[in-house]
Amino acid sequence: MKYDFNEIIDRRNTNALNTDGFRSYIFHAGPEKKFPYKDEEFVRMWVADMEFATPPEICSAIKDRVEKRIFGYTMVFDDRYYNALNNWCKEKYDWEFDKEELTFSPGIIPALYQLSETLLAPEEKILFVTPAYGFFKHAATYNEASMVFSKLKKENGHFEIDFDDFAKKASDPMVKLVFWCNPHNPSGRVWTRDELEKIAKIIENNNLWVISDEIHCDLLRNGKKHIPLGKVMPDYNKLITCMSASKTFNIAGLMFSNIIIRNVDLRNKFKERDKTIGFVNPLSLAAHTAAYEKCDEWLQELKSYLDNNMIFLKEYLDKNLPDAIFEIPEATYLAWVDLSRCLPEIEDMASFFANKAGVLLEGGDDLFVDNAQGYIRLNLAMPKSIIETGLNRMTEAINKYNKNV
Repeated sequence: MKYDFNEIIDRRNTNALNTDGFRSYIFHAGPEKKFPYKDEEFVRMWVADMEFATPPEICSAIKDRVEKRIFGYTMVFDDRYYNALNNWCKEKYDWEFDKEELTFSPGIIPALYQLSETLLAPEEKILFVTPAYGFFKHAATYNEASMVFSKLKKENGHFEIDFDDFAKKASDPMVKLVFWCNPHNPSGRVWTRDELEKIAKIIENNNLWVISDEIHCDLLRNGKKHIPLGKVMPDYNKLITCMSASKTFNIAGLMFSNIIIRNVDLRNKFKERDKTIGFVNPLSLAAHTAAYEKCDEWLQELKSYLDNNMIFLKEYLDKNLPDAIFEIPEATYLAWVDLSRCLPEIEDMASFFANKAGVLLEGGDDLFVDNAQGYIRLNLAMPKSIIETGLNRMTEAINKYNKNV
């Protein structure tokens, strides 16, 4: 391989959420919270950024921009970035969009907050399938919107949409907005064209707004293909598509996302709501342009490495924790594992593994939304050696606990 995904990089003293912010994020606590492990002893398998080095092509593009030596107010004035992103979309998904539809946000999460506030009147509702990413709930709560959950059906680790339930809940006249996740986080499902067409029909029949979070769209298992909701709904004017290179190329800290808004009035409101919308960080712009122009080879090697990590996890669980329920996800570098049969009495999985195994992870209904109790989410975007250490610790902690129960 051209790129080294086995390298272990020390992230301490970089103000990384991954290393320094886990107490507040996972445990809602400050530095006073103590564990049987030192911070540097934890195996960190939690937040969705990678332990891999950002592609050297991106680092080089940032360095080249730094050499310009001035970092004044920056907006996207030429076509280079749009062409890079649009060409990527055409090549990868056989889909494209008009340049005027492209807006920017520091992240998809801030966009969810802002768009929900713009689109919803008091007491109107947001519909999404569950389990769901925690910030879907936070965006709704922030805007005092009611939430309607449609539980995914699950069997042996595989998740399917309950279309009858989704249609029934979408028909509620107070439901005005759908948060859609494509590919799905945390299950890792890549929705098929048939599934997307059924969801699209329900959305259109009820004249709903839909925000499609597609941030994981390039992190697919080899052989899988992402289908943007916008490709299935080519003329639907109430669709917003959210994408970013941040997850795919490990540049989340650069705070740059593509918010593709078809509706002209909503697009204008989105820009007017915050006068900083449209301004971008010049280093972020350079990085994201380089990602789409120069980093396809890196991505292909990354996907193969992640595929192997997923296979390793599956084989490890089958051998050492056969009561765990896990299906290799079709997308993302995140494994959604049901440990309810391994630890039936444990409600707070994150606390258990932090204290008993020295492993940081996320899971359950506290960190995800509904239909998630008994599950953990493991980040596998790291050298295999670290994953193996974490799994060995977790297995030892589970076996010790069950022996003493």
